[in-house]
Amino acid sequence: MSLDTAHAPAPDLDPHTRSASPLTGPDQGSASPAPTPDPGSAATLPRPEPEGASPSQPGATVGLQLPLALTPGAESDFSAYLAGPNAEVVAALAAWAQPSLRPPTAAAPPGVATPPPAATGQFLYVFGPPGTGKSHLLQAACQAARQEGLAAACLPLGHPGLEPAVLEALERWDRIALDGLEAVIGQAPWEEALFHLYNRLRDAGRGLLVAARRPPGELGIHLADLASRLAWGTRYRLKPLDERECAALLRHAARRRGLKLGEEAIAYMLKRCPREPGYLLELLGHLDRASLAHKKRPTLPLIRALIEARRGDATPVEP
Repeated sequence: MSLDTAHAPAPDLDPHTRSASPLTGPDQGSASPAPTPDPGSAATLPRPEPEGASPSQPGATVGLQLPLALTPGAESDFSAYLAGPNAEVVAALAAWAQPSLRPPTAAAPPGVATPPPAATGQFLYVFGPPGTGKSHLLQAACQAARQEGLAAACLPLGHPGLEPAVLEALERWDRIALDGLEAVIGQAPWEEALFHLYNRLRDAGRGLLVAARRPPGELGIHLADLASRLAWGTRYRLKPLDERECAALLRHAARRRGLKLGEEAIAYMLKRCPREPGYLLELLGHLDRASLAHKKRPTLPLIRALIEARRGDATPVEP
């Protein structure tokens, strides 16, 4: 099936997949709880742009609201993300958050070829297995864009009850991030809505950042035209953390919390826990609260009790 008959075709690009290995936390965020949807906002539609505001002007959409609002985590920023070998992907997302994308297609002078999306940094695609920090990076990029005065928001596509209509009018925003693309792939209404969103964002000169667990070619996309749009821009692969990187993550997160976590405690946690950033950081949060309650440094018996409580092998430790 093709929908391009109703839209001027844009040149498809060869894949530009790059690899990166983040020292980060779970997909929801590397050092803070996941951003949580505001249940009371599910029926809110985007507000119209302020009268006289140009859609192509950064910040012209400050008064807009997404149909699903997020409460960002306290540390949903790049500083809470240990870049390590991921310096390139963090730099790409930071550049995406700047108000310096090329002007929209309509602004190109006659006879001048429109630069492809890969050359403008307008569209980025980040993929990797759970626990590689995708959601944290999307939240960090949107927060950075907001700090630049841009209207930016992250939309979790896996949120229950979300409908394709949520994508309508998103081209009024300067930067949009779509998290969990795999949640809607294979559903015809969603695929068509995403295809049209790509076209509108491209024409408006807006930025789109998409995250999924797999590259586009492995998602099982039914609509060929959407597959071609997902090939726009650069793709970045995120790798799981190894043991050394998990240890570095725990040190970094503990330091940010002001928690004195010794090497023996870190080794103990890594030996007895799944090497999943989300699990480790949640455990660290419990450990921090329990340590404050007991007014002493974390001990191995306390860590063991918390691990057993999480497994259901003991009564949860009350902070």
